[in-house]
This record gives sequence, C-alpha cells and structure tokens, in this order.
Amino acid sequence: MNMPALKNSQIHQGFYNFINEEVLPLCSINETTFWQDFEKLVADLTPRNNSLLQTRQDLQNKIDQWHQDHKDQALNQDIYQRFLKEIGYLVEQGPDFEISTQNVDTEIAQMAGPQLVVPITNERFALNAANARWGSLYDALYGTDVIAKDASQKSTGYDQARGEQVITYAKDFLDKNFPLASGSHKDVKSYVVYYQHLLAFFPDGSQSGLRDACQLVALCGSKSAPNSIVLKHNGLHVEIIIDRKGTIGATDSAGVQDIQLESALTTIMDFEDSVATVDGEDKIHAYRNWLGLVKGDLTATFTKNGKQETRAMNPDRVFTTVDGDDYPLHGRSLMLARNVGHLMDTELMRDAEGNFAPEGIIDAVVTALIGKLDLEKARGLSNSRTGSIYIVKPKMHGPDEVAFTCELFARVEQMLGLDKNTIKMGIMDEERRTTVNLKACIREAQERLVFINTGFLDRTGDEIHTSMHAGAVLPKNQIKQQPWIRAYEQRNVSIGLKCGLPGKAQIGKGMWAMPDEMHEMMNNKIEHPRSGATTSWVPSPTAATLHALHYHHVDVAATQQQISLQQSAAAGLSEVLTIPLMTQSCKLSGSDIERELENNIQGILGYVVRWVELGIGCSKVPDIDQVGLMEDRATLRISSQHIANWLEHGICDQEQVDSIMARMAEVVDAQNNTTAGYVPMSTNLKKSLAYQAARELIVAGKEQPNGYTEPVLHHYRCLAKAATN
Repeated sequence: MNMPALKNSQIHQGFYNFINEEVLPLCSINETTFWQDFEKLVADLTPRNNSLLQTRQDLQNKIDQWHQDHKDQALNQDIYQRFLKEIGYLVEQGPDFEISTQNVDTEIAQMAGPQLVVPITNERFALNAANARWGSLYDALYGTDVIAKDASQKSTGYDQARGEQVITYAKDFLDKNFPLASGSHKDVKSYVVYYQHLLAFFPDGSQSGLRDACQLVALCGSKSAPNSIVLKHNGLHVEIIIDRKGTIGATDSAGVQDIQLESALTTIMDFEDSVATVDGEDKIHAYRNWLGLVKGDLTATFTKNGKQETRAMNPDRVFTTVDGDDYPLHGRSLMLARNVGHLMDTELMRDAEGNFAPEGIIDAVVTALIGKLDLEKARGLSNSRTGSIYIVKPKMHGPDEVAFTCELFARVEQMLGLDKNTIKMGIMDEERRTTVNLKACIREAQERLVFINTGFLDRTGDEIHTSMHAGAVLPKNQIKQQPWIRAYEQRNVSIGLKCGLPGKAQIGKGMWAMPDEMHEMMNNKIEHPRSGATTSWVPSPTAATLHALHYHHVDVAATQQQISLQQSAAAGLSEVLTIPLMTQSCKLSGSDIERELENNIQGILGYVVRWVELGIGCSKVPDIDQVGLMEDRATLRISSQHIANWLEHGICDQEQVDSIMARMAEVVDAQNNTTAGYVPMSTNLKKSLAYQAARELIVAGKEQPNGYTEPVLHHYRCLAKAATN
C-alpha cells in the first residue's frame, strides 16, 4: 500500500482519507497543520510510552526473582511491602487532597445509575446503548426471569396472567418509591394534576396526593387528562404513560400503558476489550462509528422477526412543568469513549524506520478530534452539555502512567485548540499497581478525573500474573471469596470518597456477566449501590432498566456520606497485597483439577474462536454448563493466566491441558453449530488458527506482557483475515 508521507512518518491511506474527507471538513482545523502536529505529538510521546512499558517489564522481572528467592516461604507483609517500595512498585501516596474537576455533566457528577459498555464496532449495539437512557419497566419484567414463569404461562404470544404479575410488580415499585399519602397505585382509577399536585382518584370517589408532593416534576398533555406523568426520586426520572386505548392501558384501571425508567445514564463506547480491531480497516470502522454517534446520524439496519428495521439515535424529550414551562430531559446516555491502553501499536501511522505508532496515542487524538465536533455544534443532538470530552483510559499501571496520559491529553488539547482539561479522564482500577497506588493515581489526574471503577476479571488476571512465581493460586471461584477482593472493592470506594469524587466523578463497579440471569442480578447487584458506587456495569439495555430499580431502593449519596464517616482511605493495603495462593488446607482432588481446567479451557476456546475467526470481540458465549456469559478479553486474561499458573507449579501438566483442549474444542464446536461463518476447530486442531491461538495464550501465558491477550489475539486474527482475503 502506498502511504502518504509526512516529514518523518507515513500514514495509512484509508486513515488519511477518512480524517481528511470525513472529519476535518467538519472542524475548524487546517489539514496540513493537523498532520504536522499529529506527527510531532506521536514522535515526542512514543519514547515515553515505550519507556513506561519497559518499566512494567523491569518491575515484573524483579518481582518474579523475589518470589523465586523466597520460594516455599510464608509471605511476610512487612518484608514484602518494603521490597515493593524499594523497587518503586509501591509509592508514597502523599497528603490528603480533593479533585478539582470542573464542567462535568450531571449524569456523572450528580446522578447515580447504571452504565453500559458496548463494542464501538457494532452499530446496532452502540445505538441500543445510546438509546437505553429510557427503558420500559413492563418489557424488562415481562421478558426476563425476574418474575418466574409458571408452567401454565404461554411460551409464545402475550400471556395475560404474566402481564398482570408484571403490572403488580411495577406498581409495587411505585408504592415503595413514590408512595401516595393514602392508598396504593394499584387501586388508582385516574391521575390528574391539580395546580402543583398529582392527585390519584380511587373507585370509591376518594383521592390522594403523593406523600412527597415534590416528586411530581412534569407532565405531558393536559393537567385534567395527562398523557404521561414524570416523577423524580433519588435524582432519577420515572414516566407513567397513560393511554386508555393502548393494549395495556385499555385494561388498566388508571389507563397506565407503561412505566418508563431513566436507566443507562452513561455508556462507554468501547475501542478496547470488547472489539477485535487489529488493522487499519478495523480501526477506521471504529472511528467512523464514533463519528456517527457524535454527529448523531449513525444508523443500523437489520432484520428482526422477519422484518427489516432501521435504528437511529433517539431525540431528547420535552415535558411541561406544573407551572407550564418546558421540562427537557435527555433522550440518550451520556457517551464516554474507552481508548486502548499503552501496550499495543497500530499500522495507522509509522515512523521513518517503519515502526508502528502506539495505538493509545492515536486513539486519544482521533476520539478527541471527533469529540470536538460535539462541542462545536450549533444544533442537533448533543452529548456533553458542559463542553467536555470523556475518555476512559484502561490498564494503566500506577501514577507514572496516569501522569503520562494526562500529558497526552494536554498535548491533544493544545493540538486541537481545546481549553485546558476539556478532555476528562476515567481511570480503571484494574491493575494491581494502580490498586495499591490509587490515591497517587487520582492525584495525577485531579483536574480532569471523572471516573474510577473496579473490575474483578482484569484485576485478578493481573494479580495472578504479577505473583506468577509466588505459588499456585486457588480455583477461580475460591479467589472471588478471598479477603483481598473485598479489600480491593472497599478500598477503591473509600479512597474515591476521601479524594472528593462525590459531586464531580463516578465511582463504578464491574459487569454482571449473565444477561439471561436477571433474577439473580436483582438479588446480587444491589450490593453495588450499597457499597457507595454511583454506577455499575450491566450487559444490556434491559439489564440497565432493571438495575435502575436498585438506585431507587438505595440513596447512594446518603450511603457515601455514611461510608465517609466509617472508613479510612488507607484501610486494607495488607489485605489487598495478600496473594490468593493455595495453602496446605486447600485439598484439590483429581476431579476438582479436571473440572477447573475444563471450565477455563472451554471458556477460552469459546471466546477465542469467535475473536479470531469471526472478529467478534464481545458476545454472549455459553459456558460449560450452557449458561450464556457476556465475555470480552478480561475473561480470557484471567482464565489463561490461571492455567499458566497451574502449569508453572505442577498442579497440572501440558499433556493434561492438551487432552482437555481437544475435548473442549468438540464441545465448543457443538455449541456453535448454528453460528453463521463459524470455522470448526476439532476437525483439524493443528490447522485451526483459533485453537492454536488459545493454546499459545496458555502455554506462553507467563511470558505475555502483564498477562495481556492482545498480542496473541491480534497475530492470529490477522492471519485469519489474510486467509480469507
């Protein structure tokens, strides 16, 4: 391919054309100046990026050697922490401070609610997520297992009995969170707005207002016969839709057709773990979708139930206050872009020697350049109302890497003519060196921080890799129960509160990975707002609507105040640094080991085969028990590192792993026998690129940088793409 040449580098032709023809004409930026500045930024920052990656490896080498030197010795926390400080892994956290981030949108600064994460390369998923700001509670309840089906209920068509159960559940929600002064929403005959108040009338002629009259904030239609009523609780809106001619409203005593919840307040449009973008073509596709989302003109056409549908972004909503003024509400989630980390490079730009540029640097420039369009709009759909661009930066290791990202964002702002700190940063607390230095990391980004979160999978993958030579780790389910996980989760919140995040930034929790298990999610995920987290990841718009119920049940702001009075930001460091190793009391039978390996290997193969052969970075993958799990590279990282650790310490051997891999390849092939374009593995293991990729992730797991899966996956995906071209 002939690549356009700059002074000291070359640009991918398709990328060059995309920027020049589709993006820059919409900006107030000169084309020549843009590319010259871009080239200089990459040249200036690449050496620093590479140096940080070398520091990661140097620290890992020292930790590996330390564990080898202390083999079979019980871990002494004082000695261990002293060692980590000596090598610069654990740094001084410094005096107390509070972040000073400004111009943050309400969805992040003041509201608590669900967050979606979706692959930017899937137009339909991205639009569904953007539009998931509002969701039907009736649909979410009817279509999931939150309310258990009994044997008498229909499997197809509308089931009246189930519909009545849904309505009862939804009106119980209204009674708990928007109680009437007397009576129940289930018994209301009609709603009217009388002056400043909502009045509910009952069949016997009696009436009642809301116990808290201030919960009524707006309506649609006339006061005497409203089409909808908008209520507000814990910062979240609920719309009661009234339509006596509707399919549901015609049979409802009050004419209620649906109850809509404000659901996914924010959505992370993901360029990282949930996508398979391995070359210029893939990256341009991702950037083009981001451009469509920011412009507001992205569409997706697909076939559903035998009919062709086209999806676009929802408009904003406008209601009327009780005083007759407009009451506008956002129709879409506030969008954040998750860039890639510091590790990988990209063919989009090469230096004079032919070396690829760091992908994270390219991501920062392009996603911010496109984000700038949102800030310059005079009309149309907007994302930020405060003039900010939100970028989540994953997989940073410690405060030096956070400082580098701040420097990168500052340089991008200068390059694009943006005000200082326009680009806001989300820090993902998913690497061990960030966890133990979280306060110092937040300090580096204190002027632009809007987000911290925890994530069990990547964090555990890094835990295993960092401590690879310390000993054999526990089975995965037992790791989840260890004190270090609880300390990690609690410490993240307490440090966030101590650093002044409330009112300025989100404190988030990780994904519920089972999109079909909503009853279980409702029973378990309420612990996230109870922990003081203002947001938590969910796998679908439906899950967002259901999880929104938790933020009505829990007043997160009040919970955070209570936690601040009870906890110390420094608590739990020794627990966090307690490695989840097997002890003599942990007795695993041969069948225990076999089952653990089968579970890990089946999950690895099930994910890798779709990634390598089909280019799908995130999908619902059935596990060994046929439970659908929403998986991305984080799942792969923990599973591959877990087996690599067991191989290293003799819990299993390579022959056993290979035998199970062959068997599990047959299982995964059977699970995918109806998947369009699927390439079976078991019929030719030696030639299956997906199988070879999965095996390499395990066999060479301890050599992979920080246990990351991207280098292996990218290599084999490129081979698969070349084979089909």
